[in-house]
Amino acid sequence: MLLIPAIDLKDGQCVRLKQGDMDQSTIFSEEPAVMARNWVDKGARRLHLVDLNGAFAGHPKNELAISKILKDVGSEVDVQLGGGIRDLDTIERYLDAGLRYVIIGTAAIRNPGFLQDACTAFGGHIIVGLDARDGKVATDGWSKLTRHDVVDLGKKFEDFGVESIIYTDIGRDGMLSGINVEATVRLAQALTIPVIASGGLSGMADIEALCAVEDEGIEAVICGRAIYSGDLDFEAAQERADELNG
Repeated sequence: MLLIPAIDLKDGQCVRLKQGDMDQSTIFSEEPAVMARNWVDKGARRLHLVDLNGAFAGHPKNELAISKILKDVGSEVDVQLGGGIRDLDTIERYLDAGLRYVIIGTAAIRNPGFLQDACTAFGGHIIVGLDARDGKVATDGWSKLTRHDVVDLGKKFEDFGVESIIYTDIGRDGMLSGINVEATVRLAQALTIPVIASGGLSGMADIEALCAVEDEGIEAVICGRAIYSGDLDFEAAQERADELNG
């Protein structure tokens, strides 16, 4: 079980939101690259970046901060990024800069043809982010709830050739209320590609619960507010996950 620290970028700073609300942000660092180095030094093997401004604007907005992170740690760990990625040129630019994985969210739902083209052009580098509430997928920085069923979309995108799917329970994200293990397992069981859990991680109990179902196809979990608030010791948690799953 891979633990992936999240670095959410808003106005060039590292922040955390509650349930995706841009007006409920807590600043954890004004130097995201320093924060990235901190997690790598603590044993992170992959980093999860989100361009929050980009997610709402529909195009990249925090490229300077992203570039600094890639220059500092991109040669040491895999870095994945989501938020405002809507065209092939943007994907190519990010991959050329050292990004390992590009996460496509809203654009995958609104323009499946774009996702297919991205998987064809950049095979092995495309992850889809499915953000859902009560099994229904949300778009546009979680501001709009669709009628799409998360499992149905997961199967469709798997057929396109995506590398993996990040499943976020948006009702829990940033709330420290616990990962929705049951819903994550339900999605993973329906797919053959890996699922990355996200949303609501609250402590070591969540890590142990996810490790117990890793064989269902859950390869990683994104760690957000819990590792910033101190509710979860990232280094100890990754060591525990390694111990449980070898």
